[in-house]
Amino acid sequence: MARPRRGARRGDLLDGRLADATRIAEDALAEARQFGERGVEGQLLRLLGDMAAHPDRVAVDTAEVHYGQALALAEELGLRPLMAHRHLGLGLLYQRAGRRQRARDHLTVATTMFREMDMRFWLEQAEASRDT
Repeated sequence: MARPRRGARRGDLLDGRLADATRIAEDALAEARQFGERGVEGQLLRLLGDMAAHPDRVAVDTAEVHYGQALALAEELGLRPLMAHRHLGLGLLYQRAGRRQRARDHLTVATTMFREMDMRFWLEQAEASRDT
């Protein structure tokens, strides 16, 4: 069998082609699951969460499901960067949804984790988001 094509690109998300990016990510997720590529599966779940939380079409319930699945997988596999990104994504989602306390809680966890892992770029992103 062929290996997953890993076709989901953040560029599609950033260019505003959400429908195309979602379809590609969902196809890639199915392939990652088929081939047992669990780390890739976690990244794709995070990406799907990011797309569901996009300001152009905030779908809180869908984003929460994807982020929740990504977190469970990240915890199982010990992928701390994915856990931190999941908290950042939820913090941003809850900001957009007007859930300030939940946003602050997740952004604080993300900030702490990024600091502990010395992930400076993402630490700055989380801190800037927490301060808004």
